[in-house]
Amino acid sequence: MVRDLKQLVKAYDVRGVVPDQWDESLAHAFGAAFVEVVGGSAVVVGHDMRPSSPSLSRAFAEGAASRGADVVEIGLCSTDQLYYASGSLDLPGAMFTASHNPAQYNGIKLCRAGAAPVGQDTGLSDIRELVESWLDEDGKVHVPAADAATTAGALSAKETLGGYADHLRKLVDLTAIRPLKVAVDAGNGMGGHTVPTVLDGLPLDVVPMYFELDGTFPNHEANPLDPANLVDLQAKVREVGADIGLAFDGDADRCFVIDENGDPVSPSAITALVAEREIARAQANGEANPTIIHNLITSWTVPEVVRDLGGVPVRTRVGHSFIKQEMADTDAVFGGEHSAHYYFRDFWRADTGMLAALHVLAALGGQDGPLSALTAKYERYAASGEINSTVADQAAATEKVRAAYAGLEGVTTDELDGLTVAGPDWWFNLRASNTEPLLRLNAEAKDPAKMAELRDGVLAIVRG
Repeated sequence: MVRDLKQLVKAYDVRGVVPDQWDESLAHAFGAAFVEVVGGSAVVVGHDMRPSSPSLSRAFAEGAASRGADVVEIGLCSTDQLYYASGSLDLPGAMFTASHNPAQYNGIKLCRAGAAPVGQDTGLSDIRELVESWLDEDGKVHVPAADAATTAGALSAKETLGGYADHLRKLVDLTAIRPLKVAVDAGNGMGGHTVPTVLDGLPLDVVPMYFELDGTFPNHEANPLDPANLVDLQAKVREVGADIGLAFDGDADRCFVIDENGDPVSPSAITALVAEREIARAQANGEANPTIIHNLITSWTVPEVVRDLGGVPVRTRVGHSFIKQEMADTDAVFGGEHSAHYYFRDFWRADTGMLAALHVLAALGGQDGPLSALTAKYERYAASGEINSTVADQAAATEKVRAAYAGLEGVTTDELDGLTVAGPDWWFNLRASNTEPLLRLNAEAKDPAKMAELRDGVLAIVRG
């Protein structure tokens, strides 16, 4: 079978169906290519709970070792636990997961030493091209032997869960908070592995849901971005009278928050809440105007809050490689995306939903009011959420939208990422998918009626 690696290697990671699109032979090749491109005398490798993950992870490790790298295998882990290992050991890393995708998928998230990102422009395309050079016309992999002077690396195992939990607990002090009842939906993903250790011994009554590691996802997809996958947690919060609900995706690097009424809290509100805490902490340490990164589909609330507190908001494109690069360039203390990825300078600028969750628990437990009241001040606008439209000619549809709005009085446009159009008290962004014939719309306005009018007007143009 001929393998089209352009379908497998995405903008930020490797992801596809096993074994239809890739298997252990290709994982072995990616391991060898990773070492050749990224370099280093050692790498760290971890994996999630999917049935295919252990064998793919081991094949990658053996490929890396064949190129002379010692391989530290940390076994079952969340993606941010892999980032912890990469950061604390100062080693390049590979995490085997397909995040929130269905069970038949698997993939690799790669990073350089110190959890620095590997994306298309930072090594991933070079890795793909090298692996492609090792494929014959039938799609079979033929990895050439290493240089005669290369001695194969050794494989060793290391436990990192305890160190990961200790590191997070040093960054947020929860010992003095009031007792809280916390419902947690791990979605049968890696949150079931990390949450018990991270939250152990805190004044929290944890109500666990779907903590059993099961990569077939028997209860619901581990994708909290889809409201259908939050229904069970919302019901549990109401049933047990929880103060808060937390939902993790499959590899537990994203965290979604539910308030005491069972209502979802916008990831933009969580970004603003955590930004406020990180700004205060940085200012207490003598940093007068800390920088906060937010992507361009995050609510206008975020930069408003940051400015109000004396911080400097920096707007960036959607995607973790852009966020991480901007954080490095500006020495930002924190960054947030509306997809519930949260990035921390004190966590090697990597994303960790668990650390964001600890910040929310500390904020909630440090005062007496309910979560809904705590987050109300961060909900200043009405948002559409992300709406996808199938469009054959994305560029033409986008141009029609631009033509309809660009000439209006008081309206500005920019093309940082897709098309963003902004008025005095509203904005929308229209972005093309990298992998599908989709246009993604996000709209926000000061009141719900204006937002609905804006949303429907843009969709009418896009959908013809």
